[in-house]
Amino acid sequence: VSFTAELNKNNVVLKWITATETNNNGFEIHRKLEKEDWAEIGFVEGHGTTTEPNTYSFSDDITNINAKSLTYRLKQVDYSGGHQYSNEVSVEIIAPLEFKLYRNYPNPFNPSTKIKYSVPQSSQVQIKIFDVLGNEIETLVNDEKQAGTYELSWSAVNLPSGVYFYQLRAGSFIDTKKMILLK
Repeated sequence: VSFTAELNKNNVVLKWITATETNNNGFEIHRKLEKEDWAEIGFVEGHGTTTEPNTYSFSDDITNINAKSLTYRLKQVDYSGGHQYSNEVSVEIIAPLEFKLYRNYPNPFNPSTKIKYSVPQSSQVQIKIFDVLGNEIETLVNDEKQAGTYELSWSAVNLPSGVYFYQLRAGSFIDTKKMILLK
């Protein structure tokens, strides 16, 4: 009956409704990035054979995907192996407007935390961890990054409890934030 895609922060929420289903094993969810082939990213079970309308949804975490648009389709698969494709739906991804280093989560943490940052244009990006004395502990990122929002995990399993700092450097932008490791 319908198939839609909606961008919600770092997720694309796909929703679809069937009027009836016959021998429906389920739906493969396919995603296509610009200039790339289709890739299966998930599967949602069908309702077999039914004359009742059914509503389905799937959430695609696009935190670490860098593209200006994404296209989705469904591949409805029968128990007998037959299949057919839905119409395609697309979402446009708007690049961040500014460099930004977000607060890590959780904070305090033990032993790992997530660090998120945004880059508004292609830039050489460095993310480093420092101890309270300013000694460099680790370099997490040292790469050219396209415009987008990124998230990474950092594990401090081998470090003692205490205050640490994480720093984003991109072009002339520098931001440093504090985090606390509690073991």
